[in-house]
Amino acid sequence: MSDALDRLEARAEVLKLARVLGVEPQSLTYLHDVASADIRRLREQATDTLFDANLGALRRMATASKLLPAGPLASIAEKAFGPLLSARMAGIVDAGRGVEIASRLSTGFLADVAAELDPRRAAHIITKLPAATVTEVSAVLRVREDWITLGRFVGQVPDEIAATGLSVLDDVALLRVAFLLEDKGRAGVLFGTLPDERHAGIVTAAFEHDLFHALFDLLVRLDADTHERLALVAAALPAEVRATAADEASDLGLLDDLGPIRDALLT
Repeated sequence: MSDALDRLEARAEVLKLARVLGVEPQSLTYLHDVASADIRRLREQATDTLFDANLGALRRMATASKLLPAGPLASIAEKAFGPLLSARMAGIVDAGRGVEIASRLSTGFLADVAAELDPRRAAHIITKLPAATVTEVSAVLRVREDWITLGRFVGQVPDEIAATGLSVLDDVALLRVAFLLEDKGRAGVLFGTLPDERHAGIVTAAFEHDLFHALFDLLVRLDADTHERLALVAAALPAEVRATAADEASDLGLLDDLGPIRDALLT
């Protein structure tokens, strides 16, 4: 990863760390010059500390919950446990049981739980959720503008389900979520699920909403064939958009990493 790209990744990691610590991102801007891998490690350590507290009691609760049918247990989760405790228990129950309980929960509460989840611990459940559930929860998170949770949620499900979840996002939301993807290695796969007619709109959204940092963080992770296709899209953009995009990419230190897209922006 280049230094320029790592600086962008550090910005994304600071936003995620602020969520874990329950503080405003502005209070952590001094971390922007720290290596992104170190910030991510700190975030994961903080998450582990929070989720491992009282782990023994949580395991006993999870064992006891096996005695209850899924329906009553879902009601208890919503009315008594709340989203934080439910999210912590999601990392302990088995996948089949977790999916069964999730199917009885309201969409709004599932979105609340998703915001509190550690995706590393709950991936065994998330990956088995029906596409319809992912779409419904994604829509709620979109309304709440919870880009961090969407980045974690979409990044954990199979590609075809992720594509369904992304379909409810407009171009601005898509850029915000892409910048906060938990696994940036999947950026190319997820971008590939988008219809070609959305590509120009995504660039325009970056121009109109000051999201060029998210756009170029995404574009530099795509393969050469995708760059060739996007160069044609870039060449057809209005001159003002191309010029601004080129300036922004240069300021971020990523212009020369864009291959044929760079040439199209500079024409």
